[in-house]
Amino acid sequence: MKSVCFIVQMVYDVDVRVRRKAEALVAAGYSVDVLALRAAHGKKSYSLNGVTVETVSLGKKRGSLARYLFEYSAFFLWVFVRMPLQMLRRRYAAIDVNTLPDFLIFAPVVARWMGAKLILDMHEITPEFYMSKYGLPETSLWVRLMKCLEKISFNFADHVITINDPIQHLLVNRGLPRSKSTIVMNAVDEARFFEKSNLPAALGPLDRKKFVMMYHGTLTHIYGLDIAIEAFALVHKEMEGAELWILGSGPEKDALSNLAQERGVASKVRLVGQVESAEIPSWLSECDVGVLPIRRDIFLDFAFPNKLPEFIVMGKTVIVSRLKAIRHYFSEDALAYFEPDNPANLSQRMLGIYRDPQLRAQLPIKAKDEYAPLCWSLMKQRYLGLIKDLVGSAERVSEEPSIVRTGVVAK
Repeated sequence: MKSVCFIVQMVYDVDVRVRRKAEALVAAGYSVDVLALRAAHGKKSYSLNGVTVETVSLGKKRGSLARYLFEYSAFFLWVFVRMPLQMLRRRYAAIDVNTLPDFLIFAPVVARWMGAKLILDMHEITPEFYMSKYGLPETSLWVRLMKCLEKISFNFADHVITINDPIQHLLVNRGLPRSKSTIVMNAVDEARFFEKSNLPAALGPLDRKKFVMMYHGTLTHIYGLDIAIEAFALVHKEMEGAELWILGSGPEKDALSNLAQERGVASKVRLVGQVESAEIPSWLSECDVGVLPIRRDIFLDFAFPNKLPEFIVMGKTVIVSRLKAIRHYFSEDALAYFEPDNPANLSQRMLGIYRDPQLRAQLPIKAKDEYAPLCWSLMKQRYLGLIKDLVGSAERVSEEPSIVRTGVVAK
């Protein structure tokens, strides 16, 4: 049985993208290990759905560039020291390194000397991430250094995974050979998404007189929940029975609660708090419309959030910011777009969707149709095909269709 190792500077349990890939490999017959940050349960080593997870205790306090650099360096050194020991035991055929940071691809250099293929999954585009987070100009020394390091990193990898067409195009323009890259989209694993789904007791039966708009995810500034509350406050009097439910936790929770109070909609904005992942499908089934009011900037314009396909597979109309990556895949007939950072435009979109039941019925049908080529069953086949092309099949893996390295499944 061939072995594959994943490296990710995150808590593995909550990184849905890495989990999808790792569990797909386990199901295909590979042995899979993960090197990651320690979860809240504090276990150094544990098994989750057939994946062996090894962890290091390293917090994610973040804040300044210096703090990021410290955390990246500490994790890099741990992986650099740990990987040769892992290779002596496991002899990995491939190592899937997940950014950030890009230079993490160099941590398993010894494993490469010992024969492992290195895959760099570029979760994020690093220069744009820091330009967005710290307001750095593209001409700054830091950004130029990050672009240089990005290129060195993807040149060093045996293969590169990107998460959507616009990002791949951006990286190709920065020197990434298209033939060396594969697109594996952020798509919901429907089998896992609906697994053990149950209705939370706290939710209770839905009042069919209500019109529920819902967001689920982290409560941070970039996701624009304040914009959603401002928009709802503008039109809530014209939307009888309408409520805005916000699921999740994060640094903006108190500010959002205060904003709802100030705008006079506290009784109609429900800050639910953190929800167990197994309960998410049940919560989504109770809403009428999903709302993703993501802000736009040089980084977020390339965003393709996991929350979007979750709404789509649940058959929900989605009101979403008109961002570059999302607009690349979904037409105006599939999603209810509004101009980012514009509460007035979002409020009119909310009101229009509320007043038009026929449109609410049509949009999800078209969205599912346009999502079909992006679904996880195809992305999984693409990823497994890439692994097989690089290292060969696991002992009990069945033959998969051949894969074109640009990320398109060959017919």
